[in-house]
Amino acid sequence: MRIFSELKKHFFLFQELTKRDFKKKYKRTVLGMGWSVLSPLLQLLVMSLVFGEIFGKDMPHFTIYLFCGVLIFNYFTESTKSGMRAILENAAILQKVNVPKYLFLASKNLSSLINFGLTMLVFLAFCVVDRIAFSWRFFALLYPVAFLLVFNLGMGMIFSALNVFFRDISYLYDIFVMLLRYLSAIFYTVDRFSPAVQRLFYINPLYCYIRYFRIVVLEGGLPSGLHHLLCAGYALAVFGIGALIYKQCNRKFVYYI
Repeated sequence: MRIFSELKKHFFLFQELTKRDFKKKYKRTVLGMGWSVLSPLLQLLVMSLVFGEIFGKDMPHFTIYLFCGVLIFNYFTESTKSGMRAILENAAILQKVNVPKYLFLASKNLSSLINFGLTMLVFLAFCVVDRIAFSWRFFALLYPVAFLLVFNLGMGMIFSALNVFFRDISYLYDIFVMLLRYLSAIFYTVDRFSPAVQRLFYINPLYCYIRYFRIVVLEGGLPSGLHHLLCAGYALAVFGIGALIYKQCNRKFVYYI
């Protein structure tokens, strides 16, 4: 495929962009990469203190339940927020060199994936401390992570393209993320709602990925076939839309940056 041949051709540039993005994020910080672990832990601590007595008082493993939501949601927000700025931040390069625009977005996503991997190790350590029983089913977590990566790439393409033409997107994004946070059942359980309302939560792709983690880690099971299809379907649909937008707007970007 053309995309793979282009990626192979510009692989050195892709590596350098990823290194640059990763170093830039922690530039002039005392803890450096430690923030990729400390930041979600601080969020987890705050949420546990605020919502623990309200939603988790009678719930076993509430910290792990909360961590599942924080882990997935932070990966999504970091990936899409940095991806949204990918084109504009590299305007100087794009105006001088003709390279595939998606390389800049992909490098942002790879940097976010590395941070996610580091946080995932901490998550597994928390599972050990909280005496969560490990099993072969934990390998199934690779499934939602893989499709979440595809989903984030698709959302990144959509946001970054829109941000080139409409700079208001960067401001609306914060409102969108705030709304999404409350609709993703990160710190509360959905069993307090009626079965009909519970099914509506699956309209939210992030909830599907978070729920997948909770079923495997906390319930020791595997999601249904329909759940697997939803995870894949959302990712592929969003990625397809993003790729189509990039294809249509590829030559226009340089005139608006």
